[in-house]
Amino acid sequence: MPDAGNPAPSLDWYLVHARPKQELVAVENLERQGYAAYLPRLKLPRFRHQKWQESVEPLFPRYLFAGVVPDEQSVHPIRSTRGVASLVRAGEAYVPVPAALIGSLRAREDGEGLHQLKSESLQPGDKVHVIAGPFAGLEAVFQARQGADRVRVLLTIIGNTTPATLPAGLVVAQRGVA
Repeated sequence: MPDAGNPAPSLDWYLVHARPKQELVAVENLERQGYAAYLPRLKLPRFRHQKWQESVEPLFPRYLFAGVVPDEQSVHPIRSTRGVASLVRAGEAYVPVPAALIGSLRAREDGEGLHQLKSESLQPGDKVHVIAGPFAGLEAVFQARQGADRVRVLLTIIGNTTPATLPAGLVVAQRGVA
């Protein structure tokens, strides 16, 4: 059985399209069948039950990677694995994912095996987008950092400007805005 925690160079990696909200089910069942499985996950702040909480979610919703030992395992059983919708193809062929990509993704994980949203270097007055939470999709103006993981912004809500303090990972700089 391949070691899912260490992408061996002898594995051929493939992109797996999972059923909605079934990424962990797919990983569990692929590993049970002897395949290596890798699901990059992201720590993300979410507003739930009247407060901000850390949530762990797939980095690429509905996608994960399956490692196959060439000449020993077939990719075909992956398609009918519980939690899997399909293998990603280019035409009729399953396209292998470079092992270097898997290694690169793993290298960006923290000690818990999770990816972190990195807030960019913002300057007061920069226009930003709120990407998640109850203000997702709103435009704002960056004002200041408040500690290592919070930012103060001015939200534009129904034409009015409202100050708010948000987790830094929820705010990204606007690109291509004049």
